[in-house]
Amino acid sequence: MGKILSGIPYLRMGAGEPLVFIHGLGEIKEGWSNQFEFAQQYDLIIPDLRGHGEYITDEKISIKNFALDIINLLKGLEIESAHICGLSMGGMVAQEIYRQAPGMCLSLTLVSTFHYAPRQFGQLFLKYRKLRTESISLEEQKNIAARVCLYSWTEENFENFYKFYHPNRDYYLPSMKACLEVNNLCLLPMIKVPTLIIGGQYDTVTPAWIQLLMHKQIRHSEFVIFRNTGHIAKLEAKEAFNEVLRNFLNKHKKAS
Repeated sequence: MGKILSGIPYLRMGAGEPLVFIHGLGEIKEGWSNQFEFAQQYDLIIPDLRGHGEYITDEKISIKNFALDIINLLKGLEIESAHICGLSMGGMVAQEIYRQAPGMCLSLTLVSTFHYAPRQFGQLFLKYRKLRTESISLEEQKNIAARVCLYSWTEENFENFYKFYHPNRDYYLPSMKACLEVNNLCLLPMIKVPTLIIGGQYDTVTPAWIQLLMHKQIRHSEFVIFRNTGHIAKLEAKEAFNEVLRNFLNKHKKAS
């Protein structure tokens, strides 16, 4: 199941139309385990982004390069087009894949993500996070992240979060900096493929009003807010999340 192509570690399972899952900041590819059931209908491809999981590299960390890696992976697998689903930072990567290779995208699913960070806010936020990250242990960082990202603080949710959240100190801040440089204000109105935008009612990382703005910018997009969830609906509301995603994808399968 776990493979490496052109230095990019990825999971691949199932058969059917290709479906790519892209993880968020500090996560690893196995964090999509609640969605492995999609392999019953789709050819699932789930990469580690550079600086995450098994993908250790000296090459530059940027949203552009994250997207390029996935485009090259799909080309290497001889996949011409795929459904692209990204969470948080992964949603920014999904937008960038569309910018670089719109013809490769059968559809986009943008989950708890954003499209634009005002420069001044980004610089202040990064400075604050750098000070905070340098002054606490990795374990403390994971605990804080769990409390920020999750709405329901159950033992099971914390356990599942810790299992797949493995920030790498060397790559975490460069990855966050890359997120805060995103500006897709002009890109969104140009998106022509079917797009599903998902938010969480109590998401404090990327509040649902941001996804609402994205929905207004992408013509014909669909917008769903999951109630009683934080930043990671795929974990906190996995059955409902999978049902919504499955219904969306089934509507937009290529005509056979």
